[in-house]
Amino acid sequence: MAFTCATGKHRRPSRMQRSSVRAAGIAALTTTGVMATVASTPAFAAEPTPEQTGLIPVVTAGESVAEQIDDQVAVQKHAAFEEAARQAAAKKAVEEREARVRAAREAERKRLNTFVLPITGSYVSTGYQAGSSLWSSGSHTGIDFHAASGTSVHAVGSGTVVEAGWGGSYGNQIVIKMNDGTYTQYGHLSSLAVSVGQTVTPGERIGLSGATGNVTGPHLHFEARTTAEYGSDIDPVAYLRTHGVNV
Repeated sequence: MAFTCATGKHRRPSRMQRSSVRAAGIAALTTTGVMATVASTPAFAAEPTPEQTGLIPVVTAGESVAEQIDDQVAVQKHAAFEEAARQAAAKKAVEEREARVRAAREAERKRLNTFVLPITGSYVSTGYQAGSSLWSSGSHTGIDFHAASGTSVHAVGSGTVVEAGWGGSYGNQIVIKMNDGTYTQYGHLSSLAVSVGQTVTPGERIGLSGATGNVTGPHLHFEARTTAEYGSDIDPVAYLRTHGVNV
């Protein structure tokens, strides 16, 4: 019985044709990177490389962003540290300034409450209540400090001048109402350096010693009083010592 070979478009390709087509297809897949040769399992395609998937560029970009964020955080931390340091320095400066102001005020308060001798480096030449016919009351109402004419006379403490001018037997005199309510008087001055109503501080020069009024020679007559008037005198030495002055 004879068989007739099929012809036309449905005819099965020959073995040589099938082999040629398969080889061409494998070559095409290998060229596009879809299939790679694996020695042990040639039937499976190889895993795509990172370069082929774009993974390395993505990772690199991610690391770059992270580094930028880290840099920004570091800059912000540094700025916050500098701001904290600035605020601490400013606070310290304010505290130091306030401390200096308080110290200056305290020093000034102490200075204004301090008493000094009316003549620096002098000594008492005639004591309080010494008896003599030279004084109308029969006794000395103050103390005399040794001083040549023209020696600086100082306010013994803080107060306000209530008298400045001629005082009869006291010659040129100054009377000061002290801040504690007492009065001090300075007599026989050759010149005056203050006027009524003027405030004075401890050690301030108020005039120069002399020999005006009822005197036998130049010196400073100093009195402490309870009022501005003659006759209200108290012991000047005790008065000065009470205020811390060594007489």
